[in-house]
Amino acid sequence: MATQIVLVPGFWLGAWAWDGVAPLLADRGYAVTPVTLPGLEPDNPDRGGVTLDDQAGSIAAALDHSAERRVLVVHSGAALPGTMVLDRHPDLIDHVVFVDTAPVRDGYAMDPAMEAAEFPLSEAWESEMADGSMRDLSEEQLQTFRSRAVPQPGRTVSGAVHLSDPARLAVPGTVVCTAFPSTDYRSYAEQGAGFLAGLLDHTDLTYVDLPTGHWPMWSKPAELADVIDQAAGR
Repeated sequence: MATQIVLVPGFWLGAWAWDGVAPLLADRGYAVTPVTLPGLEPDNPDRGGVTLDDQAGSIAAALDHSAERRVLVVHSGAALPGTMVLDRHPDLIDHVVFVDTAPVRDGYAMDPAMEAAEFPLSEAWESEMADGSMRDLSEEQLQTFRSRAVPQPGRTVSGAVHLSDPARLAVPGTVVCTAFPSTDYRSYAEQGAGFLAGLLDHTDLTYVDLPTGHWPMWSKPAELADVIDQAAGR
């Protein structure tokens, strides 16, 4: 079977977030599997009960054992369950692509103080707009984002990642740097930025600059597809 590419979006998003990228990869012969993580379904009746472990299990279940190669692509907050899958199944992932995100370290949590059952996009919208996260998005794309966004399960924001297998650190990876230059990613990690700290541990990472906002699957889908294609061939 052809190389499989599993596409996992970040906070508030479902598989639909990759609609501009997935066909471009499929046209190049890849078996493309966009994923909607547990808790990100619009009609989930138990969103507040969803955990990082649930989401990691969903990603692992999407990996096709019969594929020649498997490439895992994680965007933003999906790096947490994505790193858990990398830790549990390093032998199943031939390459991992971090889209404006990074592998995390054992014990990391996005916001351990969060007690709310859900974290809606509306609570982050103003800060996302102010910090340039929405750079290069059209008004139509912004409206689609707001209308289709699903509240993030609170326990995936407050929950900590648990890792144990150092084999994950040798899995080849590509870090797609969009929000700021690649030179800053490692610099911020060295300065103690918790979300980026895992970059210092992994031994086979390639950094690619793709200047845009935090949502390159919408702002630069063709360019992102090219980066994923190149990563898949490494």
